[in-house]
Amino acid sequence: MFKSFSMELAGRTLTVDVGRVAAQANGAVFMHYGDTVVLSTATASVKPREGIDFFPLSVEYEEKLYSVGRIPGGFNKREGKASENSVLTSRVIDRPMRPLFPHDYRNDVTLDNLVMSVDPDCSPELTAMLGSAIATSISDIPFDGPCSTTIVGLVDGEFVINPNAAQRAVSDLVLTVASTADKVVMIEASANEVTEDKMIEAIFAADDMNKKVITFINTIVAECGKEKHTYTSCAVPAELFAKMKEIVTPAEMEVAVFSDEKQVRENNIREITKKFEEAFADNKEWLEVLDEAIYQYQKKTVRKMILKDHKRPDGRAITEMRALSAEIDLLPRVHGSGMFTRGQTQILAIATLAPLSEAQRIDGLDSAETSKRYMHHYNFPSYSVGETRPSRGPGRREIGHGALSEKALMPVLPSTEEFPYAIRTVSETMESNGSTSQASICACTLALMAAGVPIKKPVAGISTGLVTGDTDDDYIVLTDIQGLEDFFGDMDFKVAGTHDGITAIQLDMKIHGLTRPIIEEAIRKTKLAREIILTDVMEPVIAVARAEVGKYAPKIIQIKIDPAKIGEVVGQRGKTINAIIEATGVKIDITDDGAVSVCGVDQESMDKALGYIKTITTDLLEGMEIEGNVISIKEFGAFIEFAPGKEGMVHISKISKDRVEHVEDVLSIGQHVRCVCLGKDKMGRTSYSIKDVK
Repeated sequence: MFKSFSMELAGRTLTVDVGRVAAQANGAVFMHYGDTVVLSTATASVKPREGIDFFPLSVEYEEKLYSVGRIPGGFNKREGKASENSVLTSRVIDRPMRPLFPHDYRNDVTLDNLVMSVDPDCSPELTAMLGSAIATSISDIPFDGPCSTTIVGLVDGEFVINPNAAQRAVSDLVLTVASTADKVVMIEASANEVTEDKMIEAIFAADDMNKKVITFINTIVAECGKEKHTYTSCAVPAELFAKMKEIVTPAEMEVAVFSDEKQVRENNIREITKKFEEAFADNKEWLEVLDEAIYQYQKKTVRKMILKDHKRPDGRAITEMRALSAEIDLLPRVHGSGMFTRGQTQILAIATLAPLSEAQRIDGLDSAETSKRYMHHYNFPSYSVGETRPSRGPGRREIGHGALSEKALMPVLPSTEEFPYAIRTVSETMESNGSTSQASICACTLALMAAGVPIKKPVAGISTGLVTGDTDDDYIVLTDIQGLEDFFGDMDFKVAGTHDGITAIQLDMKIHGLTRPIIEEAIRKTKLAREIILTDVMEPVIAVARAEVGKYAPKIIQIKIDPAKIGEVVGQRGKTINAIIEATGVKIDITDDGAVSVCGVDQESMDKALGYIKTITTDLLEGMEIEGNVISIKEFGAFIEFAPGKEGMVHISKISKDRVEHVEDVLSIGQHVRCVCLGKDKMGRTSYSIKDVK
């Protein structure tokens, strides 16, 4: 039965249609936010997937270009692989939803969001986030929701809930917060050095709005919600746990995981696994869940050590960071390189500079952003964790980590007027044992400064973890979590920023949410750690960007010309600009506002190209002198080329102070001459003289 529900959300109407389309999905809602329309569905398999020890959740965010009235480019004229924005949106939907499904649920679940119409003032990403939560809540799929998501902007110092396109364009903050009725379950932020206090205030402004939306969602669930289906639990049998503790005591397991060397711990667990496999060789049922049981045993051990005994697996104090180091210029021929090491996490970052014409073109739904001049790419090879597998290109995790580092550094990059380059940084993971994304931010900062990119301030990132007990006030926040603490802990709270404020946040949760005291403590601890990283580790290596780009980087000189003169520089079908490029070997970019960038490695060639452009765009006045080459000789005079596409004629009477019978007697093709402008004649033609040069 078709039912429709509406509420006013940040000055626009949010409408949820249930039963209108996609009736065969477990749950489906046709979402309208302003003129944005998204179909959100939730489906689950009837039976659990066999042979897995994780919850198989898939989240899709599908951008259809018909939603903005465009036909896809390319030969096939249809949408191809998911865009980067689609991948990042899918991850933001996944992160708050995943912890709210039962931990022992192994049925395949797919949350699909189809963007069908886009109103620039009503975010389709936000609409999909709400749609997935509502579709799952009204479905028969086990889910401990609902949850809601709100976006907060900061315009002229004031918070804006779910900002429109104009507000987003000038906002100092893009904060996405997901909450249940009780707690915050996900935070994602990019910020222009927003202070910690302001960020905390913004997070809970979003949380307050989420509570209002959840009240609305509950009315939909009350009328349209299905009874949740039963499922086959994949929980480890209690009898198995009891037997395992007889074979390997909790004290022995604690010794096995207590080491600051990842390889040592892994070898210890391999030996323990062999003991269990030998002991349970005749029990097929137990062997099938043994990996999960060992995971749970380690998890209980590590959590007890941290929460009750205040002991971390590598022996550090709760607020202590691992050994830190930084260095630059490891790679001699690249434009800039920097390496940052934190314990067994190590990132080598490389910065590459190029003309603005090499900025990335974006073919997405947001018409406000068609290109980006800063790109960060993150690579995570198998050798970084001592494993072997073929490289198949970046997955969603790599794309997400790259985007997070990119987001963290964007606020400190110079404008194109200050630094007219396209910039790419690449993070190569040399070694991984927790929070490589934050090490990437540190390494990229080093590489950018080493490359001579005049960033406003250095940026550092750090992650905190969490272990909780049975009550909300029984918890410990850990500074600088390593892989084991992330794996067995309850959160990965990443915060990046400068000395003066936060530039990016990403929170991943494994429990049903965080209270305000936990969030405040995590943000405070990352601030303290960030100060140490910047002051004691990074700034002693390089505190400010080098004054010039490296000798192997392209040099770029930028000038401004009258936009009305752009056509003269380009010439018919690009003839003039291509002639300049061929003559000098430089690259030339021209923007619509008349900004001309000349890029090359040889200063003389660049100066020559700039001279041509200035000559072409300068209106010569009577008495001004100019140089050029003879390109044509006629009976009545000679034609001089001052720059590609700009010529002038010297009459035979103006070649020499002596009488000239034949032009060839004085001038030859290719000869370099200096002329003076005589102004325009009655026909409007400009003439020149060689003999009148002073």
